[in-house]
Amino acid sequence: MQRRPIASRDRSWAKRAASWLVTKNVTPNQISKASVLFAVIAGAAFWLSGGTGVVWLILAALGVQGRLLCNLFDGMVAVEGGKAEADGPFWNEAPDRYADILILVGMGLGAGQPALGWAAATMAVLTAYTREAGAAQGLEPDFGGPMAKQHRMALATVAAVLAIVVPVIAGVPTLTLALWIITLGTGGTALRRGRGMVAALKARHDP
Repeated sequence: MQRRPIASRDRSWAKRAASWLVTKNVTPNQISKASVLFAVIAGAAFWLSGGTGVVWLILAALGVQGRLLCNLFDGMVAVEGGKAEADGPFWNEAPDRYADILILVGMGLGAGQPALGWAAATMAVLTAYTREAGAAQGLEPDFGGPMAKQHRMALATVAAVLAIVVPVIAGVPTLTLALWIITLGTGGTALRRGRGMVAALKARHDP
């Protein structure tokens, strides 16, 4: 199985945490499902923040990071911990798409820009679809950016924290600006991945 490159996977704290989860008989699928719960918390907090509510923005940032930690540990428990399950491939992918939608739509609602939130969520799902379409053809999965999952979640976290102290940047609400960057960046990522897939398929079949 091709895995997303994550630098944190090699950190001692991550290895200790994953080992602890293994000893507690926590399954990878349970961790993947928990990521959706964190995404619900993050999305709802973004929405309730109205783009400026301090407590809600802090909760949103923590929810996004909780989602990312689940994404880290489910793979580590499955692979390094030897607890991979038969239906793991589904739970490894589907909750990520649900989480993207919940968080980005929540950001859009909080910013008062629901259409922009849905646009960002659509582009996020499209990047993942393009990667998996290539993998289905036997190509190496393309996890690159410029706005892959870890990049857009990092930006969502930064936007939540920044909105507390700087709610408006250059006349644009901070959450709205972040959503525009995510939407355009993920759209560009999907396009780049698609072009790479087409080129790889053509190269593979050239005589």
